[in-house]
Amino acid sequence: MRHRLLRRAMPLPPPPSPPPAPRTPGVAGARLFSSLPPPPPLQPRREVHVWYLLPDELNDASQLKMYMDLLSPSERKTALSMNGEKLQKGAVLSRALVRTTLSRYCKVDPRSFEFKKNKFGKPEILWQSDDSRMEWPLHFNISHTTSLIACGITIDTPIGIDIEEKKRKTMKNILSLAHRYFTPSEVDYLTKIPDPDAQQKEFIKLWTLKEAYVKALGRGFSGAPFNKFSIILAANNRIQISVAPKVFKDSDSSYDCLSENWQFSLAELNSSHYMAVCVEDDLRSSDSGNGRLPLGLKVWKTVPFLEDTLVSGTEAVKLIS
Repeated sequence: MRHRLLRRAMPLPPPPSPPPAPRTPGVAGARLFSSLPPPPPLQPRREVHVWYLLPDELNDASQLKMYMDLLSPSERKTALSMNGEKLQKGAVLSRALVRTTLSRYCKVDPRSFEFKKNKFGKPEILWQSDDSRMEWPLHFNISHTTSLIACGITIDTPIGIDIEEKKRKTMKNILSLAHRYFTPSEVDYLTKIPDPDAQQKEFIKLWTLKEAYVKALGRGFSGAPFNKFSIILAANNRIQISVAPKVFKDSDSSYDCLSENWQFSLAELNSSHYMAVCVEDDLRSSDSGNGRLPLGLKVWKTVPFLEDTLVSGTEAVKLIS
């Protein structure tokens, strides 16, 4: 039934014709922009704010057109080149979520943002050299599945976020995948779990944390292979990272970016997904000599321009570590 409903959802609107006018706020755009309430203050280097939406709940054609109109011409072209309406909708919502989320923190019209990518493909805001709208550098990262899209925001520190469906199906045996992608210590950790369902859940948790880490590094899987570092799920609910020894120190440059100076948060999101957030550890912050302060995490469910719900502390966000 769910797939039939998706197929019968209204198709995405085509790109504007004639070509869109210069990207300056009009009356309708300004009204939408002003309808985005500002979030609570985001503390530099100490907090992460996450905003997520559920694509299956957004099927109204006029609403989708509203989000489509926020995108740049190249973003529209990319979205409409996707194979099938569901992927097209996901691409539109992903870019619209990034733009509306960023707007909350720096008072910029969602349509006005420009982006660049580093050499590994991680998107960043393209600020002009004389732009004074942000006192602190604003960082973001996006992650999406077909059923949930999330955008994480930090100030003055890199961020990586990854979400994976808890019931994600794998084509191969879990341990076969672990031997291929993970470190020996992680394989050993999984091997000691006798229950197949529990083993798969732990595999997905590790994968989600590793994805968040390499995205925070700005590298992605190709620039920081998963078998070069280990994620340790400690008994005290702490998450630690251990970089594998440099076997080929002089020839393997993928080690150069790896470090253990990062903090993690792992949670169940919307009862259906695992969410991992990774930010650089702030060595300047400590709790009276008792170690690092825990990472502050606040999460909202949103329908941009229409409804925002703070879900931190509810059943929608269950912290694991």
